[in-house]
Order: sequence, then structure tokens, then C-alpha cells
Amino acid sequence: MTGPRILDDTADDHERFETELVAQDRDVARVSTADIEETTARRLVSDLVNDGIVTAVAEQRILVHEPSGKAFDSIRQLAVFHRGWSAGQDADEEGE
Repeated sequence: MTGPRILDDTADDHERFETELVAQDRDVARVSTADIEETTARRLVSDLVNDGIVTAVAEQRILVHEPSGKAFDSIRQLAVFHRGWSAGQDADEEGE
């Protein structure tokens, strides 16, 4: 097409729009793990310790995430990991 008719061609617009909407839906459905504040991380890890999901090993200054067996030396790293791990477990349950 040439001339002014090229501006009138909207044949692919609906596909681009639908692709964008699907991408937005995926972004909303994902669990955010990147922006955990220190106070939120401390609260989450404290709850995990109380629930027996995390064990503190004082001599080694690490926290062990019992369901996965992973060890962490940072509260924030553990909090981010647990959120991602929980999201993965929830996704697995939904897929069954």
C-alpha cells in the first residue's frame, strides 16, 4: 500500500493490542519478590521461624529454609527466596 491508505490499514492493531493485554495480565499475576523492604523481610522471616519453616543456626549465623534445604546468611535473601518458592509451590498446585 502507498499513499494515505497505508495510514488507514489497522489489520494488525488488534493482534498487537491483544498481545499487550496478555503481557499485562501475566505481569499482574506474578508475585513480586524484588522489592522487599528490610522490615517486611524481618517480619516474614520471624513468622517463618515461629512456624518451623526456617531454622536459625546461630553458630554458623545462617538461616535454613527447611522445605528446600537452602541456607541463607541474609534475612532479605531468605524472604525473597521464600516468596518465590511459595509462588512456585502455588503454581504447581494449580497445575495439578
